[in-house]
Amino acid sequence: MLDAGETRETLLEVNNIEVIYNHVILVLKGVSLSVPKGGIIALLGGNGAGKTTTLKAISNLLHSERGEVTKGSVKYRGKDVHNEDPSALVRKGVIQVMEGRHCFSHLTVEENLMTGFYTRREGRAAMMNDLDLVYSYFPRLKERRNSQAGYTSGGEQQMVAIGRALMSKPETILLDEPSMGLAPQLVEEIFGIVKNLNEQEGVSFLLAEQNTNVALRFAHYGYILESGRVVMDGPAAELRENPDVKEFYLGMAEEGRKSFRDVRSYRRRKRWLS
Repeated sequence: MLDAGETRETLLEVNNIEVIYNHVILVLKGVSLSVPKGGIIALLGGNGAGKTTTLKAISNLLHSERGEVTKGSVKYRGKDVHNEDPSALVRKGVIQVMEGRHCFSHLTVEENLMTGFYTRREGRAAMMNDLDLVYSYFPRLKERRNSQAGYTSGGEQQMVAIGRALMSKPETILLDEPSMGLAPQLVEEIFGIVKNLNEQEGVSFLLAEQNTNVALRFAHYGYILESGRVVMDGPAAELRENPDVKEFYLGMAEEGRKSFRDVRSYRRRKRWLS
């Protein structure tokens, strides 16, 4: 866990990257961020801000969507990884949990979890030990271990996706929209598990999230993206108290909640854009 004011080794460093799709569509425009060892870093912003593209630029999953990093660098533990094969990056300890809770619907919960072990070279005993570890964090998955994943709930499928990532023994997890489509109680449960994994297993997280309120309660540091640019960043506690963040992302203002008519003109007024 990253304590307030504590400086840790930087694991992931994204420096001024630009991403273009189909050779013409500029999506990211000079995005820079860093993830320290033991940190939970939130990547915030509305739909279409560039959060998922940022994660895919790091995990090297852009090529399947005709996207590429055309400028800047992505480094992990000081080494450039932006041309690494995605599976090689997983072996280095970086894995992405995709938006939408991607599971193999025809496999059981346990079979899904076991697929996360494929990049590792240890034997069955290590796999079973890690399964037990996953079940200790997700007891509901242990109850549903023999159920077909396609017939489990959205919350359970999100747990399967995170649990499968844990089976690769990651150092850093790129977690994309973990709250999407989940009831508030389940969102709290998922984020609570993220916090426990961070504190007890030392897993670092870069999580892309539209739910700014919950993300800033669990994260140590945050970056706010708009239209492919980082428009604000800072310690999560400071962002929670920032009046612009309160007004435009947390739905609060000093004089009370703004109406949509008031909010829709915010691009002309917000103080952090020149």
